[in-house]
Amino acid sequence: MPDLDETDRRILRLLQRDATLSTQGLAEGAGLSTSPAWRRLRRLIDSGVIDRQVVLVTPTQAGLHAMAYVQVSLLDHTEQTLARFDRFVQSEDQVMECATITGTSDYQLKIVAADPEGLEHFLMRRMLPLGIIRSTVTHFVLRQTKYTTALPL
Repeated sequence: MPDLDETDRRILRLLQRDATLSTQGLAEGAGLSTSPAWRRLRRLIDSGVIDRQVVLVTPTQAGLHAMAYVQVSLLDHTEQTLARFDRFVQSEDQVMECATITGTSDYQLKIVAADPEGLEHFLMRRMLPLGIIRSTVTHFVLRQTKYTTALPL
């Protein structure tokens, strides 16, 4: 991973706000000419600093009106159980995030659905039937006061 200088950080801040910037727009915003801006961008991509460029969809505009954080405790921590849970999480589009956490639970998931019933269906009909989950604690999101994907650079 390369050392990021202030110009790299400026490029990354610009792209985190608008990944559709043209190379010319990126160069102007970063105070560079086009060729150096393009070379820096390529280096950031090739080195893995920039993982991917995506479109952020507003969940409610896509018909997803329910969101919850679900803490999951597994029955055991065998390699087979962990691998099975990981495969499940990777294959489920409703799971937006999954993190291994400390404390009384093993994982925290961020799940979206069309409505609360959809969340219940996901938990009761998709996740719990795996047979590897000891318990879950679900926290419904009432209102999201901040959401960003931008890292503080």
